Amino acid sequence: MAKQKPGGPGGMNQMMQQMQQMQADMASTQAALAEESVEGSAGGGVVTAVVSGTGELRRISISPDVVDPDDVEMLEDLVVAAVGEALRAAQDLQVRQMGSVTSGLDPGALGGLLG
Repeated sequence: MAKQKPGGPGGMNQMMQQMQQMQADMASTQAALAEESVEGSAGGGVVTAVVSGTGELRRISISPDVVDPDDVEMLEDLVVAAVGEALRAAQDLQVRQMGSVTSGLDPGALGGLLG
């Protein structure tokens, strides 16, 4: 029996199976990310933002000590900084989790789609 070439019918079937498995793994990972929470804080913790692993803002906590009606701009800046930090943490989590999905794949088997 002749050996299949990498680009032949056997190789295409293997590539399709890998793609289907990767798609299922990515969907599973996305669902798991939606259940995760990460947080960011600013001003030494006086403002804290909690986001899901997918980047959905879930909660903002503001210490009453930082609420100054004469300096609303500072509070706004702290909120923006806390949310930004939380979103960066969510992106880092996404990269780590999605990286684990694609780490075992043979980039050559996917026709160069991953590299």
